[in-house]
Amino acid sequence: MSTSKSLIEAAKKLSAEVNLLKFADPVSYVYNPLDYAWESHQSYIEKFGSSKKRVVFMGMNPGPWGMSQTGVPFGEISFVRDWMGIDKPVEKPNREHPKRPIVGFECAKSEVSGRRLWGLFAQRYQDPASFFEDHFVLNYCPLVFMEESSRNRTPEKLPAIESSALFSSCDQHLRRCIEILEPNWIVGVGGFAQTRAKEVLSSFEIRHGKVLHPSPASPAANRGWAEAATKQLTDQGIW
Repeated sequence: MSTSKSLIEAAKKLSAEVNLLKFADPVSYVYNPLDYAWESHQSYIEKFGSSKKRVVFMGMNPGPWGMSQTGVPFGEISFVRDWMGIDKPVEKPNREHPKRPIVGFECAKSEVSGRRLWGLFAQRYQDPASFFEDHFVLNYCPLVFMEESSRNRTPEKLPAIESSALFSSCDQHLRRCIEILEPNWIVGVGGFAQTRAKEVLSSFEIRHGKVLHPSPASPAANRGWAEAATKQLTDQGIW
């Protein structure tokens, strides 16, 4: 089976498994973009996941205006549509929070983390083919968790009884992706991602790196994320 087909099968398996999980208050809404934005996600894998990689960047889980809308990790719409050339129909989650509507590529809001991440890659590499020749970007967890207020709830804040089942599926998916892509490096985008990668891939011969998370909630990221991330990647010998 080809690399991209293997990644697609792994993503389908992960999506089916996490759809069976239940989450209690304060989580009121759960979005799975691997379902309602599957066409975009599949297109992303088919276009850019067709070969082995040297570096895999891994984020935590989708943001409300990025992958939640486009199905692509850190999926800031302008970069997914205009740089990657992906613009597929996006459906709706089963239950939609009125303050977090899914409108796909019609979304007017910007995912700052994705704008920063893909902005750096687009600045450094001439075109997507040049970047994806050696790199790939994925998320550890495919789900978005929201409280009744619409406040985002990140996976590490879930109670152990919920996170254990979720993390088991996410761990298995991560291991499978690394088996398929055979990278030299796994780079955690933020501390949570790096911690999970080190624990899950402890038996793999792979080097671990980290970059500052590009979230606007991070004062350090707001002081010049692209410069900070480039220095981190250069100092670690990844770039």
